[in-house]
Amino acid sequence: MPPISILIKPSSSKCNLRCKYCFYNSLSEKRDTKDYGFMNEETITNLVKNILEYADDHCVFAFQGGEPTLIGLDFYRKVIELQKRYNHKGVRIENTIQTNGILIDEEWAKFFYENKFLIGVSLDGSKDINDGSRLDVNEKSTFNRVMNSIKLLDKYKVNYNILCVVSSYVARHIGKVYSFYKRNGFKFLQFMPCLDENEESKFYSLDNKKYGKFLKNLFDLWYEDFVKGERIDIRFFSNLVQMAAGYRSETCGMSGKCHCYFVVEGDGSIYPCDFYVTDNWLLGNVNNEKFKDIIISEKAEKFVYDSIYVDDKCRACDYFNLCRGGCRRWREPFEDVRPKLNKLCPAFKEFFKYADERIYELSLVLKR
Repeated sequence: MPPISILIKPSSSKCNLRCKYCFYNSLSEKRDTKDYGFMNEETITNLVKNILEYADDHCVFAFQGGEPTLIGLDFYRKVIELQKRYNHKGVRIENTIQTNGILIDEEWAKFFYENKFLIGVSLDGSKDINDGSRLDVNEKSTFNRVMNSIKLLDKYKVNYNILCVVSSYVARHIGKVYSFYKRNGFKFLQFMPCLDENEESKFYSLDNKKYGKFLKNLFDLWYEDFVKGERIDIRFFSNLVQMAAGYRSETCGMSGKCHCYFVVEGDGSIYPCDFYVTDNWLLGNVNNEKFKDIIISEKAEKFVYDSIYVDDKCRACDYFNLCRGGCRRWREPFEDVRPKLNKLCPAFKEFFKYADERIYELSLVLKR
C-alpha cells in the first residue's frame, strides 16, 4: 500500500486571521454548516485508531484549518499519546501542521521539536507585501508576530517551510519576495496561485499573463542560485525536475489525476480533497465508518474517475509530460460531465516554452 496522507481540520474553519483571498473561508460559507467546531477527544481517538488500522508502512497526519493551533497544544499532546497507543503495526508516522504562526510560543516550538513536527508557515514576503492581504481579525498587521514565531522555530531547530499565496501583487513583486526569503535563510518554499474564490479575492487573483510572467521571473531567480550552488527548494520547480528525470510528482495536483487522500473536518466528516470539503462530496464520518470502506465507496471512486479525462488538445501538447493537465480544481466547471482545459493553461505553456530546456538539464543532475 502506498504512503497514506490524512489532512485533518481540528479547528474546522475557525481562524484568527482574515486573509483577503482565503479559499477555505469562501468554501465553508457555501456549506449548510460553516463551522463544525473543535474536534473532540472521541473523534480524534477514532480517527487515529482508524488511520493506523488502515495504514501499512507510512502515514502522514497533516493538520490544517482554518487555523489548527486554535484548538490548543493539549490536543496535539493527545494526538501523540494516541499515536503511540494504537500504532500496533509499527507504522512510520509523520506529523505536519500548516499554520499562520500567530500563536506559536516557546511551549509550542519546544513541543514541535520534541515530536519532530514539520511546520508550514504562511508568509507572503516582506511586511508591506504580507500585510497587504494577511491581516488579523482586527485588521491589524501579522508580519512581526509571524517572524517572531519563526525565530522560535529556529531557536528550537524545528523543521519548517514557507508557504506563499501568489496574489497578483506578489506576482508583480516576486523579485522582492524572493530576496526577502533569501535574506532570512528560508530554504524551503511553496508558492500557491490565488484563483477567484469570492468577490474580494478577484482583486488578488491571477490571470494567465501575470502568472506566466511570475513563473518565468521566479524560475530565473531560482535557476541562477541553483547553478551557483545556492540551492533553494521551491516545491513546484523541484517536482518538475523530478518528473523530467522520470520520477513521480510528490504533489497530487501535478500527477494528472486525483486520488482520495482524505480530509477530516472537526466533527469527523470525511471528504476526498481540501478543495472539495463541500456537502455534495461528503464521503462519511470517522466516528462510524472505516477508511478501508470509504476508499472503495461509489462516491470516492467517482471523484477519482471524473478527473481522469484528458482533453485531446492537452494530450497533444509538447509539455504534457510536465504539466499533466493540472489540478482538477483548475479545470472546473466541467463541460459535458468532463473537466475542461486548465484555466491557467496559457501561463503554463508560456512558462514551459521558456524553461523546459533548463528543467531537463537539471534532471540530468538528479539522474546521476
